[in-house]
Amino acid sequence: MITYKDAGVDIEKADKFVEQIKGFVKGTFNKNVITPIGGFAGAYLLEIAKYKEPVITSSTDGVGTKLKIAQILDKHDTIGIDLVAMCVNDLVTTTSRPLFFLDYFATGKLEPNVAVDVVKGIAEGCKQAQCALIGGETAEMPGMYKEGEYDLAGFSVGVVEKEKMLDGSKTREGDILIGIASSGVHSNGYSLVRKLIEVKGYKYTDYIEEFGKTIGEELLTPTKIYVRSILKLSEEVELHAIAHITGGGIPGNLIRVLNNDLTAVIEEGSWEVLPVFKWIEKEGKVPREEMYKTFNMGLGMIIALPEKDKEKALKILEEMGEKPYIIGYLRKGEKSVQII
Repeated sequence: MITYKDAGVDIEKADKFVEQIKGFVKGTFNKNVITPIGGFAGAYLLEIAKYKEPVITSSTDGVGTKLKIAQILDKHDTIGIDLVAMCVNDLVTTTSRPLFFLDYFATGKLEPNVAVDVVKGIAEGCKQAQCALIGGETAEMPGMYKEGEYDLAGFSVGVVEKEKMLDGSKTREGDILIGIASSGVHSNGYSLVRKLIEVKGYKYTDYIEEFGKTIGEELLTPTKIYVRSILKLSEEVELHAIAHITGGGIPGNLIRVLNNDLTAVIEEGSWEVLPVFKWIEKEGKVPREEMYKTFNMGLGMIIALPEKDKEKALKILEEMGEKPYIIGYLRKGEKSVQII
């Protein structure tokens, strides 16, 4: 007789895991969550009376090979913040308010302590984004993943008033570009960084003077969540576009929110390039152009807005605890991003 447990899937362990996470998952709930934990589907009451023309927005993403570093160092309590950040930071580029989040956790063999830490991080990310963690899936798949390996994916849903939604079509000549500081590498470019560590013979536990931490501590710094700051800004000033700086860097992401007749001019040196990026560039002899195409280079978000609102925007962002920089402007020309 062969049982499911013999095949490597322990349903009892999975059930205990769900019991362990109920407390902090429920801590993300608000009055709009109308289903209990453990059902077949999560339900969220949409208060459409607040909107004239509510638009539902959505985003899905993962954390990439940053997961590998978490697994090597056996540190899993912040990677869930990254997962939430990658989704909600995309959502808020439209000025959407994130409503709820769902996660997918897949592993070869469920290690409850690891999974609990991961979900704790997801719950923390949801709290930072002021959205509810209303569901998820834990898949135990022996043969698909090596021992100690897991993968993560996330999905978020938001809402925005149609007339206030940003999609890049509002950008215009003369707009000022404000960059908001990142917390580090965030969740992109890790395949290059991991290759650098391997080639140079570093260990993730090595202390690096330039950034005053071990390599692992620096690289596992959670992705910053900008939801509260962006939503506050959108209520106070006129915004024309918002770009989340992820894979593709500043050139690859800012161009996505420009009208066809506009060139974004970025002034190098107008913001602080974090020490980790200088270290990666130096140690890996990475060409500057490659750095800008791969990493956020110290800017997690870039906002386009009218020049008349720049000082007010800077003040609001600073009050929200952000580090904003005026980094450039938009001018007439071929749709492109120029770093000068």
